[in-house]
Amino acid sequence: MHEATEVINLTTTWVGWLSLAVFVIAYYFIATEEQYEVNKAKPALFAGTFMFMLIGIYYAINGLDPTPMHNELEHLILEISEIFFFLLVAMTYIETLIERGVFDLMKFKLVSHGYSYKKLFWLTGLLAFFISPVADNLTTALILSTVLFTIDKQKTDFLVPGAINIVVAANAGGAWSPFGDITTLMAWTAGKGEFVDFLYLFPASLLGWIATAFLLSIFVPKGEPHFDASTEKKPVLKDGGMGVVYLGVATILIAVLGHQFFHFPAMWGMMFGLSLLKLYSVKLQKSGQEHFNIYINMQKVENDTLLFFFGILSAVGALHFLGYLEYVHHLYSLVGATTANIGVGFISAIIDNVPVMSAILKSSPNMGTDEWMLVTMTAGIGGSLISFGSAAGVGVMGRLRGIYTFGSHMKYAWTILVGYILSIAIWYVQFEILGIY
Repeated sequence: MHEATEVINLTTTWVGWLSLAVFVIAYYFIATEEQYEVNKAKPALFAGTFMFMLIGIYYAINGLDPTPMHNELEHLILEISEIFFFLLVAMTYIETLIERGVFDLMKFKLVSHGYSYKKLFWLTGLLAFFISPVADNLTTALILSTVLFTIDKQKTDFLVPGAINIVVAANAGGAWSPFGDITTLMAWTAGKGEFVDFLYLFPASLLGWIATAFLLSIFVPKGEPHFDASTEKKPVLKDGGMGVVYLGVATILIAVLGHQFFHFPAMWGMMFGLSLLKLYSVKLQKSGQEHFNIYINMQKVENDTLLFFFGILSAVGALHFLGYLEYVHHLYSLVGATTANIGVGFISAIIDNVPVMSAILKSSPNMGTDEWMLVTMTAGIGGSLISFGSAAGVGVMGRLRGIYTFGSHMKYAWTILVGYILSIAIWYVQFEILGIY
């Protein structure tokens, strides 16, 4: 009996080829969700679970020690649960804000000012870019896509460019903050750059987003959302509406600062915030005010988005365990750090950027701070190239189900590519030519 206490490369075995085939087929059905009318969570969940079952069967047939697989699964469950519960709380807060009428009031204030579709497009993008460095790109994209959808639920020629703009802005904004994205947080905690080093990515992130936003704005329709002052009445917030807003902000701060200074996972702070939201509902009830039922609001959460995350992260985890992500490291020795780091952006658009960045950090190629900042930026921003290439994109697909899809995103993907190339060019001039970092 052959035993293995270390992870072995299985890419050239039958389980490696079969798992890769399962992933590719599932990816095809995810990408063609509109054509086959199969929710993206279903193929993702099937692939993610089935691939590890195949690995388990292979280990059993060949009498291998399953310890490495158990360790990988435990690590993967931890990684998935952090994102899963973070998302669950963020979505619950958003559903509660919707139920309390906060977004209706926000829509009224925006539309009643007479802002055109183009102004609203730029306003939501700017908010996404500057909120995501603090609130993280996923939460920011979820909140602002909800605002976008509240403004006009029917006008897809406004919603689709607006949604893409929010995703790109949130990812670009998160790239220049150590806790604006999971990948930047990973690079920071791994000691690949000081806090200030990430701030030097601001020019490249900002100008790259502006380039994409400008091109997208060309497709935003003229005119303004319908508003009739004689019939449109100012929405009234339900009891505790602003209290939920303040609790939401406090929850994000607790999650971010708690992770930073007290070293507990961000989702732990989010779950604490969920407990505060429940207690706040009890307070409203005890004081005789119109309270809300948090469990009813949780029922409205897009479970398909949560299950998609579980499936896709499991599938990528299986590819990582089989040894496929090791080829990411081989890029560095073949083409050099800069070219490889640019390529990482395209890889992270297809494969989740978290395991990609994890593979790079584990292999730890010999790079200076300038190159580590480049790969942090490309891994974050590159995810915008495909609709489900980033957590922000997946979240917005859930909020604007049937409107912001893989197909509608790809029609405008070239605008994102232009911004991506410009961000890299600015990084090169700033870091490599001028040496400003």
